[in-house]
Amino acid sequence: MPIYEFRCGNCRRRVEIFTRSIGQPFDAVCDSCGSTELRRLMPRVAVHRSEADRLAELDTSRMPGDDYYRDSRNIGLYAKKRMAELGMSDLMPQIDEIVEKGRSGELLKEYAAAAESREF
Repeated sequence: MPIYEFRCGNCRRRVEIFTRSIGQPFDAVCDSCGSTELRRLMPRVAVHRSEADRLAELDTSRMPGDDYYRDSRNIGLYAKKRMAELGMSDLMPQIDEIVEKGRSGELLKEYAAAAESREF
């Protein structure tokens, strides 16, 4: 099912229209204001990269910025690459487990449970 994106000439909002098949006629109407003055936009393109590709592109000579970690797939990549560079590949299975827990949120839950069990 293709998704067509438009910009409304009246209210300037982005409008997405789903169709059943390519080439099928459809009425392009703004969801917000009902205008038919829509201009078609170029579709966004997503590029999927493997973890190996992201590791290869990662420059460990400098720390990544805060925005780097907004993508949960990047959690732990810097540490994994540095450990490999330092010859600590034998620890990778344990690191992979910790990284996966970090990405899924399980690591935070474990730390929270440990902190609750301590008496202060």
